[in-house]
Amino acid sequence: MATRSHFVLSLRNITLQRDANTILKDVSWDIARGEHWVVLGANGSGKTSLMLIAALYLHPSAGEVVVEGERLGDTGVRELRQRIAYNSAAFASEIRPQLRAYEVVMTAKNAALETWWHQYEAIDKAKAIHCLSQLGVGHLAERKISTLSSGEQQRVFLARTRMNEPSLVLLDEPSGRLDLGGREQLIHALEESIQHTPHISTALITHHVDEIPRGMTHLLALKAGEVIAKGPLADTLSSALLTECFSWPLELIERTDGRFSAQSAQPAP
Repeated sequence: MATRSHFVLSLRNITLQRDANTILKDVSWDIARGEHWVVLGANGSGKTSLMLIAALYLHPSAGEVVVEGERLGDTGVRELRQRIAYNSAAFASEIRPQLRAYEVVMTAKNAALETWWHQYEAIDKAKAIHCLSQLGVGHLAERKISTLSSGEQQRVFLARTRMNEPSLVLLDEPSGRLDLGGREQLIHALEESIQHTPHISTALITHHVDEIPRGMTHLLALKAGEVIAKGPLADTLSSALLTECFSWPLELIERTDGRFSAQSAQPAP
């Protein structure tokens, strides 16, 4: 078992309060190097708030955030953010359409959204193109991001998370705006990424089990801001958990290809 100093991220007794509403309640979560987590929960369960706290973009009302043994507050947030990459489905709307794919990736060096905010060198462009190539879209490096398909854009954004060689990549429903084909492209890209760089830990938010890539190792399930399951994926993901998580009788289907599906267990009328 990993000691605390070996955790890439350690959240201890996290509570998030907004006015009279408790968004997260006493959530603890440790991610060790090389672990790949699925964060599962219904809409409104607190998944995105938890991910924003993990990404150091939101401060909890109570609790402790530790990145690679260094506690937020003792070490500056800017320094700690360099070790964690974050991407969400909404990211596409924040990027200027005229940026080329390599520029989108390159701006991650300074956690920026624009190239004109900082100076970049030829070595930065070369590294960005290398990251794109790792995700199978190196040939699109000079293309404007607005000319790419949604699936191609998400591969670019996934490549962007690798620019700073982070210890942890956080993905908040990255397939949320994709069609079925684009979603499958992204899932395969995630699988390839885990296979090629297994030492970089991953946490993926979803509320669809058919979006869980092969190679994921652990699961954290939330309901109404509280943890209802946490541990190895094989020990936690079940029909009973899905039924509790989504407040509806659901049956988990383990597919022969190593992926998952789910269907209603409620009898047809």
